[in-house]
This record gives sequence, structure tokens and C-alpha cells, in this order.
Amino acid sequence: MIEIVNLSKHFGGIHAVDGVNLTIEQGSITGLVGPNGAGKSVLFNLIAGLYPPTQGNIIFAGEDISTLSADQRFHRGILRTFQIAHEFPTLSVLENLMMVPANQLGERLGNTWFKRKAIVLEEKNNQEKAEEVLDFLQISSLKNEKAGNLSGGQKKLLELARTMMTDAKVVLLDEVGAGVNRTLLKQIGTAILKLNEDKGYTFCMIEHNMEFISRLCNPVVVLAKGKILTVGTATEIKNNEAVIDVYMGKGQH
Repeated sequence: MIEIVNLSKHFGGIHAVDGVNLTIEQGSITGLVGPNGAGKSVLFNLIAGLYPPTQGNIIFAGEDISTLSADQRFHRGILRTFQIAHEFPTLSVLENLMMVPANQLGERLGNTWFKRKAIVLEEKNNQEKAEEVLDFLQISSLKNEKAGNLSGGQKKLLELARTMMTDAKVVLLDEVGAGVNRTLLKQIGTAILKLNEDKGYTFCMIEHNMEFISRLCNPVVVLAKGKILTVGTATEIKNNEAVIDVYMGKGQH
């Protein structure tokens, strides 16, 4: 689905991402782990188009997208979430979902005069889809709640719901488990697995919780100092001496 070829991003003398080669297979849930400052979020920003690469290429579904804007990549099906959820706090959960589809007729002033019926029909279809999404993720009880009142874990579920309102093909999840209690984390994990298995979503996720990674991800990629240290299963990663050294210092096995 995504092939990253010799990808680098330099900020002055800092090589945040340094010659990364990586393949994200279609239908996989790939885990991306590493210590703070390893370059994980920078790599996500490069894939999503938020940063231009210093060098290298990003191939998506056979197309070189290295020079495309974030908006163009979004419309091709690459969606990035953030560690801190970006909801519309004063709108309901349902309204947050209905805001997601791009190029809605009601966004153009002229259409409000001349295409009123079409706008009403489009809004009806968006509402029906949003309610289906909430039902799929088993959070229909929250649909009328203001998004700003949700807990951290519920906001992460809302982020997942928003991905379902688009034609997402690859979803980049940035620390979806951060600050989430164990019960909601289990629910989020189940939602990700359902989206992967039932809807065919491809995921790549940054995460520090190795129990969560072990449940969801294969393969797991370890990034350190902007470079790929190793790739393997969660069990292999947890028992890899080089990975333990990176996280805890040498000799702390």
C-alpha cells in the first residue's frame, strides 16, 4: 500500500528521519515504536504531506506522492490522526461526523439559494452514514453529547469514527492509547480490529503501550535516531537486546 524509499527529513543539522526504507502492506496493522525523539511523528507527517521530505520518495498504491499536498493525499485516502484529538468541541458527536465529508454542497453560498433540495438530501445521507458509523463502533449513546464533554478515550473513538466518514485507505494513528483508561483502550483496540477485518482498513500506528501493540500489530517497526533499528513481531521486538538497549540503556536486560 505504501512504499517509503530512502526517506529523510533534516531540520538544519538535525536528521529527524534519516534514510528510512519501509513497506506498509495493504490490510496490515503496522506498529511503529521507539523512544521519544526517534522520529516517529516526523515520519507520519512526511507520509501525510505535512512536511516536504529532504530526500527520498513515498509511493502510495503505485503512485509517487512525494510532492503532493496534504489535502491531495487526504483525497487519495491517507488519513492522519493526532495524539491530541482535534474535535469541534461545541458540536455534538453526530455533528462532528457530519462535518467530515469534503466538498459538501452547503459549503458554497450560491448552492444555499439554488440547490436547497440537494443540500437537504446530502445532509440526510451524511446523517444516516454517521449514525451507521456510531452503531458500528458501539458509541451511538454519545451521538447527542457535545464533543468537548467527552473523555480522552471517547475522543479517540470519535477520531476513529471520523475516519469512517471518508474513503480512507490508510490511517496513521498517533498514540491512540495515550491517556486512555484500560477499559476504553480495549474498546478502541476492538474498533481498530473491526475496521481492519470488516472494512479492510490499513493501519500504521505509533504507540508506547507494548501490550496494546502486541494485541493489534504485525509487523512492529522500531525507529531510533531517525533510522529503522529492526522489524519483527511484537514478541521478537520485546526480546531484542538492541531494542532494550535503546529504551533502557545498555546492560539493562
